[in-house]
Formats: sequence, C-alpha cells, structure tokens
Amino acid sequence: MLRLKSETARPRRHEMTTTPTCHDPAPVMLGVPTRGPHGSRSAMTCEFRCGNACDKPVPNRSANEEFAQVATRALARRRVLQGGLTAGALGALALSPFSPAAATGPGRPAPTGRGRGRRGAGTWDFTPVEPNKKDRVTVPDGFTSELLIAWGDPVTRHAPRFDVRRQSAASARTQFGYNNDFVALLDHPARRDRALLVANHEYTNEPLMFPAGTHTPEQVLEVAIANHGMSVVEVQKGRQPGQWSVVKAGATRYNRRLHDQTIFELTGPAAGDPRLRTSQDPSGRRVRGTFNNCAGGVTPWGTVLSGEENFNQYFDASGDMDPEYAASYARYGISGVGRGWNRVDPRFDLTREPHEPYRFGWIVEIDPSDPRSTPRKQTMLGRFKHEGADVTIAPSGHAVAYMGDDERGDYLYRFVSRDTYDPRPTARARRRNLGLLSAGTLSVARLTGDGSADGRYDGTGTWIPLTDERRSFVRGMSVADVLIDTRLAADRVSPTKMDRPEDVEVNRVNGRVYAALTNNSNRGTSAMPADEANPVTTSMVRDRLDGPLRSASGNRNGYVLEMTPGRRGHTGPDFVWNLMLVCGDPHAPETWFAGFPKQLVSPISCPDNVAFDSVGNLWISTDGNVLGSNDGLFRVPVAGPERGKVEQFLTVPLGAETCSPFITADQQAVLVAVQHPGEVDGATYETPASTWPHTHPHPRPGVVVVRRS
Repeated sequence: MLRLKSETARPRRHEMTTTPTCHDPAPVMLGVPTRGPHGSRSAMTCEFRCGNACDKPVPNRSANEEFAQVATRALARRRVLQGGLTAGALGALALSPFSPAAATGPGRPAPTGRGRGRRGAGTWDFTPVEPNKKDRVTVPDGFTSELLIAWGDPVTRHAPRFDVRRQSAASARTQFGYNNDFVALLDHPARRDRALLVANHEYTNEPLMFPAGTHTPEQVLEVAIANHGMSVVEVQKGRQPGQWSVVKAGATRYNRRLHDQTIFELTGPAAGDPRLRTSQDPSGRRVRGTFNNCAGGVTPWGTVLSGEENFNQYFDASGDMDPEYAASYARYGISGVGRGWNRVDPRFDLTREPHEPYRFGWIVEIDPSDPRSTPRKQTMLGRFKHEGADVTIAPSGHAVAYMGDDERGDYLYRFVSRDTYDPRPTARARRRNLGLLSAGTLSVARLTGDGSADGRYDGTGTWIPLTDERRSFVRGMSVADVLIDTRLAADRVSPTKMDRPEDVEVNRVNGRVYAALTNNSNRGTSAMPADEANPVTTSMVRDRLDGPLRSASGNRNGYVLEMTPGRRGHTGPDFVWNLMLVCGDPHAPETWFAGFPKQLVSPISCPDNVAFDSVGNLWISTDGNVLGSNDGLFRVPVAGPERGKVEQFLTVPLGAETCSPFITADQQAVLVAVQHPGEVDGATYETPASTWPHTHPHPRPGVVVVRRS
C-alpha cells in the first residue's frame, strides 16, 4: 500500500525529503517464497526476479485499447475470408506482404546480415531437441555445449578465489555477478583472435546463494546488491571453430566489473532535472550503479546497451512517502515495500530519498573497448521497465532504437536520432556517434486492425511522437516530464497495450522488426479484454512433461509480432504488423506458426529474447515454459517454404531460463546465458533442485558456448 504524508506536510514540487519516520524495517529475503507460481514460473522466480508483479494491480490503468482487441477483429475477418479457420489461424494470407513469396522484393532493405559469412548457425542441420526436464544444457547430436564463465569467476585482476561461505560485497565487485541475462561478443580493439564478452547481471536469489548460518542478514544484503550490474571479460578463440575461452584476469586490461558503486552519468535532456537530484548527488547527473539489467543490444559504433527493468522492487520506505510522487510511483509499481536494501544503503529508502527511483529505469550505454570510460544512462530513450534496446541505421543515416516495456499492458517504443551516423573509423566519427542517443524523437506505438475486407494485412501501426530533445508533444508535460514519467506520458496519447513486450530487434536481412510478447495471464479479463493483436484469452498448457493438455485462462504461451516499416522505412510514421507466431503446443487449436504445418514444429512457450543469424533466421529464447518442459532456444526461418518452422535447438537445466542468445560474427557459435538454474519452489542452498554447471554442490548461473562438435 502506498503510504503518504499528510497534505500539511507536503513539500514544494521536486523538493527532496530527508527526515525519516521510524517504521518496521523490511525483512531480508532469506526464507523460501511460497506464493505463486504464475504460469510455470516458480514462486521463487516471481519473488526474486520481479517482486511478484503478477500478484499486484497492473500499473497501466488507462483506458487505452488492448492489443488483443485489435487481433481479435483481424481473426474474425480472416475466418470469413478463409472459410472459418481455427482460433490459431492468425498468420498472413497468401496475398499478404508477409507471405513467403513476399519476403524480398522492391522497396525492401537490401540484405545485410550481421555475420561475415553465410555458412554456420543459419544453415546448421540438426535434429530438434525434444522437450525434457534434464538438469543440463541439452543440444542436438553433433553439437557440444561448453561453459565459458559462471557466477563467482574472477573478472578483475585482484579478484579472490570464489568461496561461497566467505562471500563479501568487495569480492562480488571483482567477480562475475549473479544471474547473467543478455550477453554479447564484440570485436577486440587490437586482436583478431580475441573478443570482449559483455554480460548483464539481472537479479539475485539469496536462498540459493548462501549456506545457512554463514552470513549476517546485513552481509547477505550487501553481497546481493553488489552481485548486480554488468561484466566485461576478454575471451580468446580456441583451436576449433566456434571455441572460446576466458583470458586470465591478470593478463588483460579490458576486464571490468560494473556494480552498485560504479558511477554512471545521466545524459540527455532530463539530466540534472530536480527529480534526479538526491542528497548524495545534488547535480542530478551522477548515479551509483545499475540494477535489474535484462536484455540489451550492440550499437553500430561498438557500444553495448542494457535495459534497467524491474528496478521498482528495490525501494522501501521507513516512514511516510511524498504524496507529490504518488501517481508516478504507482504507474511504475513502486509501493514502498521492497527487498530491505535500505537497511544497508539509505538511498533505497523512499522516505529519505524520494528521487532515487527516478535514477533507474533507463537504457545504459557502456563502451567495452575503453575500460576507463564512464558508462551512461540515456534519458532521451525514456524511463520505463526496459527489456533492452536494439539500434539499426536507417538508409537516411539516422540511428533507430526499438524498445519494449516489459509489463502486462504496457507499450512498444521507438527512438529516432536527430543526427546521423558517421561510419568512418576516426576518433571524430566515434565522438559523434557516441552522442547519437542523446537527441532525437521518442515515440510510442498504436496498432490498429485492418478494417477493410481485402484481408491483405493483419493490421497497421502508427508511431506517435512523445517528445524530442527540445519540445514535448504531450499536452501539459515538459520534455523532462515525458522522459522521466514516460509511462504517464504515453498513457495520454492512446497507444496499444501489449502482452509484456520484451525483446524488440531488427532483422538486418529483411529489414523487419520482431517483438517477443511473452505472455499475459490476465488477457481476457474485464481489465484486459482481447483485441485484434492480442487475441488469445484461453490457452492450452501442461502441468508436467507427460501430462495432458488442459485449458487455462489468458495468453499463457505468448506471441512473436512481425512489423514491416512503411514507405519511409524505420524513421517513418507507420508500419504494418502480423502475428507471425502464436506460441504453444502444436496440438492446441489457438497456435499458429506462420502457416507452416503444425505437425512439423517444436512446441514453444513464452518467447523472451530474439536474435538473427546471417541468413536471417529468427532465434528465440524462452522464459517460463508452461508446456511441462525446461525452457529452450529455437530457430525459425522467416522466409521461404519453411517460414514458421520452429525447431528447438537446445534446452537449459531445471529451473533455468534461456537468455540472450548471441550468434558470433563468424556464425560458428551461439552464446546462451543460463539464468537462475535450480530456481524451483522449495529449493535452498542445502537442498538444491539443480547443481548445474556441476562444478560445485550448488547451482551457478553462467554463459555457455554451443558449437559443432
């Protein structure tokens, strides 16, 4: 419940409040959560990853149209046009520009790809991995999975040997953090046989991290906080194609651990705003740390972007909270009941530091090639629960970033830079490019069902401008208002509510944009009715691997949305959209795989992250499988006769989530982050549900490299 000060104590707008009122401190999360699960997620995952967001009211209480209403209208029209298809027949018609025959042609961006060769991951032949509940990374015959780095491994040269019984915050700031999510492999600045690995550390799970009786509650909190952030690690090619190993921490100058004490610079129009100022930072421009970093992307100028997602769960209130920020806090799910971090760091106390939450929820940009550089938080990209950001360069030279706000009923966003990209390999060009994300136009998406009877498209979309660096397009809100309270600004312009929009990336081969819409168990309720683009209100799920399919309310398995920019390309105001995949079991009537025969595809549930190989195939990682299996990684052609052929390439261990993937530039390896192995209800350090990667008697999240044997 939001606790407010009385009106008589109300401070002036944006004035900091520093005098706390004594309240009972929040408990340290040492016990095993028992609430949940939501979908197939364990109660433990729900508690530690997002603070049980599904147990709380949906922050978006606006009357804006739901994507499901849009998609339902398209489905009804298609049933008439095609003689009554099943509820899963949501893909494109033969005349649609999304059909295989229309995958390339005039007006489409020229194929570019990301890889340097066209052989490799995109053309690998493999027998799909069957759904399973094994405690290992399971790959097809003819492939191998090798652990690259895991929680506790040294990052900086002074990192001590990992000792789970003697953890400290100081040690954690030198070691590979917990729960790696996004990973990327960037070219080395000087050597062709090496590269720089960048990984996010999203959140911690204390019951799995600490043996009982080894640390005080305060030490647990300090270590947990320090295990968040990011790591940069130098790696070296092996003798076999696709093989990589970590360079010793003492033999590289590029390794870096970004943690709770690392200084980040706020840049862009909102930097310095009074709401970003705190007692520790009166300038409103220097933030300590980055937290709950989820997905990310690699920019054309060689930096890495990382999204701060479920940051709201880290803030407690020792007393009353400032009523000035009640609406803002509520829209972001900030309740004043957090994880107890304020017991060891007062900046996480909303009573003392009401502005601290405004310093999180941004896109972070780091330069792995310069370990002395100051990482930045890009305010021009807006503040919300960022999954990540993916940047492409439009034919006009402008940088375009697509982003998803990972919450039930929230929105898709796009940023277009004011200035253009300079591809020259000069210091001047690099300085210019490093400023591209600081000025431009931020927009939000409205998706509309195609009401005509021709059945050519599933729908059209419009990018609604919210603000540029100088002028707000939202009545009654300044530029800083829009960027700091982006959700509230977007609510005013009637965008489309989506089913947890997560990773949104551009396919460099066909120029289209693909968004993972993970799920929404509330879809179909009065608060979240179906629409044309969020059509599924009942899903078929499995409680166990060998169990029968049963009906469950809501959109439990998720979608993959495919968007094609209009005539003006990625910088233009419009696009057309198509639900390429309605995920689930092939035997379920609601599923759709772009028209590919269902009996020939792998079951897929809860798409989370996406990537592309040099051929243009879509790779999808999943989070929260509700079909009885471990989560996995899937490859899907987006063009030709096999468009929509979903094939499972690997599965992760028990209780784990499949994160990234990242396909190396030479196409010889796929990197996957194995997050939260063993995160199963009832598990503790002493009674683990998984011991992956089987190097210790407890689980360790880590990064694996998958290649041909």
